[in-house]
Amino acid sequence: MKKNKYVILFSLLVFIINPVFTQTHAPVPLGNQIYAILEQAEIRGLCSPLSGVRPYTNDVVNSAIREILNCEDNKKLPPAERVILEQYLARFSNPKPGIDWQRGGWYGETSVDKTDLRVSANAGLSLDIEGSAGIYLDDDNYFGTEIWAGLYLNGDIGKNISYNVNLSGGLMLAPREYLGEYWIYYEGFESENELEYVNDQISVYSEPLTHFPYTYKKRWDGSVYFFNSLSSFETWPNSAAGGYSILSDITASFLENKLFMRLGRLSHDWGSVPAGSSLIFNQMARPFVGFETEFNPVPWIGFASLTGVLEYSNLEGIKTSSSVFQNAFSITMIQLRYKNFIYFDFIDAVVWPKRFELGYISPVTNSFFYQNNIGDFDNMAMSANLKLQYPGFGNIWFSAFIDEMNLLADMLTLDRQMIAVQAGINLSLPFLSFSAVKVSYTKVNPYCYTHNRNLNPWYGDLRMETAYTNNGVSLGYYLPPNSDEILIRFDTMPLKNLTTGLQYQMIRHGADFGGSAVDGSNFSSELDPRGRNDNPVLKRYFLKDGAYQWLHIIKFGGEWTLNKAPVAFSFEAGTVISYFTNIEGEANSGQPSPYSIIESEEYRKSTGFIIKLGIKVFP
Repeated sequence: MKKNKYVILFSLLVFIINPVFTQTHAPVPLGNQIYAILEQAEIRGLCSPLSGVRPYTNDVVNSAIREILNCEDNKKLPPAERVILEQYLARFSNPKPGIDWQRGGWYGETSVDKTDLRVSANAGLSLDIEGSAGIYLDDDNYFGTEIWAGLYLNGDIGKNISYNVNLSGGLMLAPREYLGEYWIYYEGFESENELEYVNDQISVYSEPLTHFPYTYKKRWDGSVYFFNSLSSFETWPNSAAGGYSILSDITASFLENKLFMRLGRLSHDWGSVPAGSSLIFNQMARPFVGFETEFNPVPWIGFASLTGVLEYSNLEGIKTSSSVFQNAFSITMIQLRYKNFIYFDFIDAVVWPKRFELGYISPVTNSFFYQNNIGDFDNMAMSANLKLQYPGFGNIWFSAFIDEMNLLADMLTLDRQMIAVQAGINLSLPFLSFSAVKVSYTKVNPYCYTHNRNLNPWYGDLRMETAYTNNGVSLGYYLPPNSDEILIRFDTMPLKNLTTGLQYQMIRHGADFGGSAVDGSNFSSELDPRGRNDNPVLKRYFLKDGAYQWLHIIKFGGEWTLNKAPVAFSFEAGTVISYFTNIEGEANSGQPSPYSIIESEEYRKSTGFIIKLGIKVFP
């Protein structure tokens, strides 16, 4: 009896004190290979259409795997793929009671008194070590590391509620280079209202030099701490620094996973496009605390909503930086599906300075139109995805993200058309285990994902920042404004415990530093509120209005998990070729100019080789 009382007390404390995550309904981390496997199974018609709201829970993943294993046409599932799926099914199922060295933890469960309420707990440790190097011809060599030790506790409270707390401490080193200064409007901008429109300069840094461009995701929360001053809140681990991470949530699922609710802090990836391709809510975004709901009453329609509080980017200290970034974020999505052939999403989102605003919190109120009722102080966005699929062959998708757009104005040259577009094709390769080729093109216009700092009635004379970012990182696609990308990727699983991938990218991005910087090329950019239809500076001519960096990236990587030991090894290697083009005339002149490859002290050529090796214990 005493034992059960302690179990009840412990469960209530976990439920009340911690925003917790789950065992049965726990979110499966977005980087897990199972997402690529389920994506290919869906393309081949082996399972029912899956939701565009990721991460999935353990139970959703297990249900999908069982559906694939039990598909009527067994010829569609070769023996090698069946072994892979059975392996993942075992991995995401509840462990046996006691210590399990394969999982690196302890698991136990009991019933509360004489009721049928089952309470379980799963506790353990994890270790994630990564070493990286950037070797640059005719330049310096750089070395980085990520060493993270974690402690987790998760489990179930009955059949419908699950919890989890994941605490990690880490040592990081991710060197980057100072590039120069950038005007957030443009050089020479003058404002009649100096209080609200101030043309500040910001410091610009390179991507981490020991990682491939636009792939580094900060794992630490808040700030980093150098060991000579643990009480200071620093911005970046240019030298070795410590940090912490807390990911946790509590999830409830009902009606056979048709309705779920989640409160917690974790990463998301929304949209019926391939994982990692979302223009509006991408898995590369930093996590934040939010309340999320999803309801799929019938197979052909689904509703999802999330409201949370965003986190500031520490550029000028813990008080100064946060005082002008006090934002909440709301997003709603309607998913329409026709069997396994047609998928359509309509999504609206808003970044809004924190206050008690019922309309943005409500999942049945359109935020875009609601803003017209309460005043123009917030950053509105809309997005749509269309995916057409032929089961067994592949799919093609089209996406659009609208930050600001004027249909009556020039769509081709005006900066005020702050949109991002994407098109891609995903082809299944049935002769290899869970293999596919993905090809996509993405274009992000200048000033997309940015927003002017506004004076808000409830924040006095502070100019509040409401860019479409969280902790300095885009909530949408990982490319900065004024960029485009061609991506070609091949993924396969040659062995049941080995995943590999080969990728090529060409990325072009307007320079946000130097004498030929292009306006609207940084997440901190702000669009001049005057003359948006006729100001020559506010016209865009991609590649022809200033300096642009061209990146050619080729990389190969994979992960190998041992059969009889809780250890996984990962590797990634490749090359990055970088150079700049510039126009003959002055940048931002409002006229297109011929461009050519250049090299100067500001805009240098480089060829780098990136190598990353990692090991995970109890992954």
